Amino acid sequence: MSEYRIGDKTVYPGRGVAEIIGIEQKEINATLCSFYVLKVLGSDLQVMVPRDKADQVGLRPVASTDEIEEVFELLKDPDVRIDKQTWNRRSRGFQEKIRTGSLFDVAEVFRDLYRLKSTKALSFGEKSCSKKCARSWSKKWPPPANAPNPWWSATSKKPLRKDSGALAHR
Repeated sequence: MSEYRIGDKTVYPGRGVAEIIGIEQKEINATLCSFYVLKVLGSDLQVMVPRDKADQVGLRPVASTDEIEEVFELLKDPDVRIDKQTWNRRSRGFQEKIRTGSLFDVAEVFRDLYRLKSTKALSFGEKSCSKKCARSWSKKWPPPANAPNPWWSATSKKPLRKDSGALAHR
């Protein structure tokens, strides 16, 4: 079970980055329960997450610099095999990976759709997955704590530009 402190930045599924602004005790059905109070960055939304269920609901720390480096290596991987399944099965597989919320799964879908787009027109479902990946990337993975903002802005806003080197082709 992950333990967070007030002031920690976390990722709350479906909402993005949030800061823990408090830890509160509430009595529910005669049981004292402890909650993280989250403030979703970029909005006025506050969310209470039971501390003992934080991992279960998908609350997780923001990506580290090492994880970001790993993602960029994944994006550069030239040995990618695109399934030859029908577009709807491929799309379903992509959507399942996106739903995991895993930084690496989303990056993999992002990379695979970009590569697929260079060989054929994407289906409606595949285009939708591509947009979801882009939203997930920008919303859920803020700059690492020690990364300068200009670096992050340049890489996160343009991860699919052919000339950026982020996606090398053979």
